[in-house]
Parts: sequence; C-alpha cells; structure tokens
Amino acid sequence: MHALIGNDIEKAKQFLVNGDVVAIPTETVYGLAANALNSEAVVKIFEAKNRPRFNPLIVHCSSWKEAQRYVKNIPAKAQLLAGMFTPGPLTFLLDKKDCIPDIVTAGSSKVAIRIPNHPVALRLLDMLDFPLAAPSANTFGYISPTSAQHVFEGLYNKIPYILDGHTPPVGVESTIIGFDENEQVMLHRHGGISIEQMEKVTGGKVVIDNLHKNIPVTSGQMPSHYAPDTPLFMGNVHQLLQLHNGKKIAVLSFFKHYDAPEITHQFTLSHTASLAEAAKNLFAVLRLIDQLQADVIIAEFFPDEGIGRAINDRLQRAGVERKV
Repeated sequence: MHALIGNDIEKAKQFLVNGDVVAIPTETVYGLAANALNSEAVVKIFEAKNRPRFNPLIVHCSSWKEAQRYVKNIPAKAQLLAGMFTPGPLTFLLDKKDCIPDIVTAGSSKVAIRIPNHPVALRLLDMLDFPLAAPSANTFGYISPTSAQHVFEGLYNKIPYILDGHTPPVGVESTIIGFDENEQVMLHRHGGISIEQMEKVTGGKVVIDNLHKNIPVTSGQMPSHYAPDTPLFMGNVHQLLQLHNGKKIAVLSFFKHYDAPEITHQFTLSHTASLAEAAKNLFAVLRLIDQLQADVIIAEFFPDEGIGRAINDRLQRAGVERKV
C-alpha cells in the first residue's frame, strides 16, 4: 500500500466509508483518521502508527451539536468553553455513550472529543455520518506531522491516502481538559488553548492533572513522546554547550541567537518573539534538525505562559529520558 497525497475530499470520504484510514489536516497537526464507530477501522490506526492499544484516541466531530450525540453528563463549564473555543484546538474528556467503542477510549468510560477548526477537515466531517477517531499521523512517539509530506515520509507504505490541507496554523496538538466531581476544570495536556484563556472564560482556576504521567487517561500523556531520533537536552544552553563540547550540536531557541563556536547548527522558532509563531514552527524544525546528523539537540526553556507551556511540554517529552 502506497499513500497518495491529494486534495480530493470525495476520495478521502470513500476510503473512510470503506473502513480504511486516511491522513487529514487539522488546525493543530495532521491526524490519522478512521470511523470512530467502527472498531475494525480503528484497529488500523493503531497498526499503522504502531501505537499501543492502552493509549486512547481523540474523536473529531463536525460541530459541538454533533459531538453531544456521543457524550453525556456534560458540565456547565464544558458548555461554556465549547461555546467560546469550538471549533478549535480544545478537546473535552467526557463520559461516553455506548456507541463509542472501547478500543477508542482504551476501555475508559470517558472519551476525548473535539471539533477541529480547519476548513478541509470540517468539510470532510460534514460529508460523513460518523465521527473520526484521529491521533497524529505519524509513527508512535515520533515528532508530530505538520505537512502532508511529513505524513508521507512516515506512513507512505501503510495508508492509502493523505488529504492535503497545507500547513496547520497552530502547529501543536489541542489542549485536553476534563472535569472532576465538582466540575473543576482539569488540564490533561497543554495545547493550542492556554490556561489563561480558559480561566478568563470560566472565572475559575484550571488544575493541572499530575496523576496520570505513566498511565494515560487521554491522548498525549505518555512521558516520552514527540521525540526526534537525535538525543535532545533541555535547559541552560550555555551549560549544556560546555557539557557536550566536542560534539555536533544543534541549538533550538525561541528568538535568541547564541554566539558560541561549539554550535554546529542553530534554529530560532520566531524572529519576532511570537509564541504562536514558535509553536507553528516547532515540529517542522525538529524534523529538519533530525535530518542533519547532529549528535545532540540543545533546547532552551520557553516562556511559561500561554502556548509557551505547550512548547515546553512537547520539548520536555521529546527529551524526557535524557533531560538535564
């Protein structure tokens, strides 16, 4: 099987109706989609990605109204946040209805569900009479894809079609939230919607979930994830340069240029110090660095605010086994 890249939504629809998997664009990253109500189709996602079955998937719907067909016991704060941020990069972990197969949720009674804010994805979802389960369209654990070419490079011989939607405007995955028994908003994954944005809408604090670092309750919680093949270290750049002196070093920074002879390659994610631009460029730059045959990647910490938290989260997971 060799994947074709194209913009034929009707062809993508037909593959999905037939129970196949298709790579689709979203505003965050490219996803590997299948009929979320068809267990046999969902199995193909896990097989193509080599993804462990205990890692739940996110279900994508065409609208919040449509999403409510598959979940129950929706808290008032979920309705409030959905009204403000959907369609968009915000995923809700809610009680699932029985029509959602257990393989989608790894046996959990809760399902992660969202509405992507991408015209191609929404057109496709509007044409289907089922939602789409869709994790990132890459081999499990590697850097998420932000172009159709990225998907092709990783999955070209495993899936039949890649629906091209150009470069996603957000560039990191969606924020995932759930709710405790008191309807407190619980953050399960940093992403395209910040804590500050949500707190402004709800008027209450968002609590970070630190209880599921090794056993994921939703997508994107594995301690090692989004990782390049090149060892990545995160911290003080000058100290790390001395620690790895004599190696081929690639430095990844927000906007600062480091003037040091030890640096072989240097990449800044935003020349204008824009965290949104940095997030959009993150995965593409990591993939580029991974092709340069550097010995190590050194990354600085980004501002711990807004989408900067999502960038730090992805970099920390990318280098979690080797972090200093």
